[in-house]
Amino acid sequence: MATAIITGSGGLIGSEAVEHFINEGFDVIGVENDMRSRFFGAEASTAHVTERLVAERPEFMLEDVDIRDAAAIDRIFRENAGGIELIIHTAAQPSHDWAAKEPQTDFGVNANGTLNLLEAARAHAPQATFVFCSTNKVYGDTPNRLPLQELDLRLELPESHRYHGGIDTSMSIDACTHSLFGVSKAAADLLVQEYGRYFEMPTVCFRGGCLTGPQHAGAKLHGFLAYLMKCTVTGTPYTVFGYDGKQVRDNIHSADLIAAFDAFHRAPRAAAVYNIGGGRFSNCSMLEAIETCERISGRELSWEMGEEPRIGDHRWWISDLTPFENDYPEWKLRYGVDDILREMYEQNVERWTVASA
Repeated sequence: MATAIITGSGGLIGSEAVEHFINEGFDVIGVENDMRSRFFGAEASTAHVTERLVAERPEFMLEDVDIRDAAAIDRIFRENAGGIELIIHTAAQPSHDWAAKEPQTDFGVNANGTLNLLEAARAHAPQATFVFCSTNKVYGDTPNRLPLQELDLRLELPESHRYHGGIDTSMSIDACTHSLFGVSKAAADLLVQEYGRYFEMPTVCFRGGCLTGPQHAGAKLHGFLAYLMKCTVTGTPYTVFGYDGKQVRDNIHSADLIAAFDAFHRAPRAAAVYNIGGGRFSNCSMLEAIETCERISGRELSWEMGEEPRIGDHRWWISDLTPFENDYPEWKLRYGVDDILREMYEQNVERWTVASA
């Protein structure tokens, strides 16, 4: 039976990928050591997800390994070399703010960890599809140079602008401020591309906007839609960082992203790069997201406006999905922002309410 190796298998995207590819007939090896609890505290731990997968999915095998451990990663690939057909790399330190506190940890996880996986794949499974969860933060603050117009609830590009339908990969990643997180992810992104080109391996970088879904363990420093809805339900005060709350993000449901992974694996290419997110189909400003959370939950969010945006943060981001849609026309988005937040609320309201009581 074909084997998939999925890093960050307890996280939002990783766990969804585990379920999906088991259903597609794979045996799955999950590489997970719950670093998220160290990054963001016990409330962001993914341990319960991993425990559920181990208990309910006999096709799932856990490797409690840190991706910075090159020898351990090599062992996993070496021991399973004959069957590995797919590698999905979602493990990461995912926060702007946290990266500045421990730059060496951030770079070690995001860049060196990715290099360890690529080297192990090159040595033991060079024909396996290598899917990397990159980020739109590789573009740094270049999107903030766009000529945005201020509307009542959001910033917006003029319809005549080349990026109105979404930003594509022609945008430069140079001569800008990235945040240290953006730098470590850009290094990993370039490594994945280079292994694809130099060694002719089937690799892809999906430069994601906001990745979200009902299983997201949203925290103050990461996972804004999930954390926003959680704060609305529990009465936890929320701070909006800068731009008068009019900054725009596109949001992609984890199931839609995994479907993109699947489509690529069925027809892989070498050194592919795509911007991926909700596009024009699924996006919102912070103010619009607050309104939607309040409408769905029937509760009012207690929030305040912070004075300064985060360093390297985007004023406006919508992904151009056209290149991926052209290459993989069978793939379509299914979830809009309202669908995502409603599902998030319905699946978590009871647990959040009990936990905050």
